[in-house]
Amino acid sequence: MKFFLKKFLDLIPTLLGISLICFFIIRLIPGDPVLNLVGERGVDPVRYAEMKHNLGLDLPIIQQFWFFVKNACQGNLGTSIVSNNSVWAEFIERFPATFELGMFSLFFATIIGIPLGIYAALKRNSFFDYFLMGTSLIGYSMPIFWWGLILILLFSVKLGLTPVSGRIELTYDIPVMTGLYLIDTLQSAVVKAEGFAPFWSAIKHLILPSIALGTIPLAVIARMTRSSMLEVLGEDYIRTARAKGMNKPRIVYIHALRNALVPIVTTLALLFGSIITGAILTETIFSWPGIGKWIVQSITSRDYPVIQGGVLIISFIIVMTNILVDVIYYFLNPKMR
Repeated sequence: MKFFLKKFLDLIPTLLGISLICFFIIRLIPGDPVLNLVGERGVDPVRYAEMKHNLGLDLPIIQQFWFFVKNACQGNLGTSIVSNNSVWAEFIERFPATFELGMFSLFFATIIGIPLGIYAALKRNSFFDYFLMGTSLIGYSMPIFWWGLILILLFSVKLGLTPVSGRIELTYDIPVMTGLYLIDTLQSAVVKAEGFAPFWSAIKHLILPSIALGTIPLAVIARMTRSSMLEVLGEDYIRTARAKGMNKPRIVYIHALRNALVPIVTTLALLFGSIITGAILTETIFSWPGIGKWIVQSITSRDYPVIQGGVLIISFIIVMTNILVDVIYYFLNPKMR
């Protein structure tokens, strides 16, 4: 019980610290949100002062921060300066796009990374092992913005195989039920009998951003799987199974992989945070209408409430994911108890 209580108590200072840093850093960025709205030329001083007062930007910065924290504790993250919509409502509208992209990227990284890591462990110190580890290091080091542009130039511009941007072709009118286009297009195909063309369009639009976003997690998963499998394959019970003449696939996939999955599952959960943060660059490059692109646009327009609220929600999701991982690991690993 103390373990869980400590984890949740750590949540408060973590979010408070993130909010404090974000709140003050965005105000160091040159630019005035009011001038972005009314224009920099021929500004009426009276109107400027009135708008600044209505937005609460004429208050001392400490007082502004106190009101932000107070309202956030009550579930009010403020109103967008640009759109005049609730920050929470705008986040809910865009989060399904980011969630879908993140899950598809994690799926791509998992189905490729785990088999590669297993094979590298079985072929330890072979050419394939060295090649995989070297390639994964390169994949981990590549900047997302550079890799995304390379993918666009190669597969979209040069070969014409995939779309450049967006979530689906504009010719398809799909009713939004969940906000997840893969699910919505399948529901539309069943209910309206429109066929699976919208679904395949959504898949094609997901391919390049998922590869760009999933490359770093893929490298991490492959290396973690290899390391975990090598550790398990050296255990006494694996040598005993081999001595009894048990077939190799059963040893590898039933006995070894099952025990090696504990750190891999933990890594997968922790990678969710890096995928959410990596989506900011990926969504900007591929014009993906998610929270990453939303925050970048808000930084450009100096929309303080959106930046503050968006960063706070993302931080909360990542911290809660880490706490959930710790709880799962607590039950999976007897040493923690």
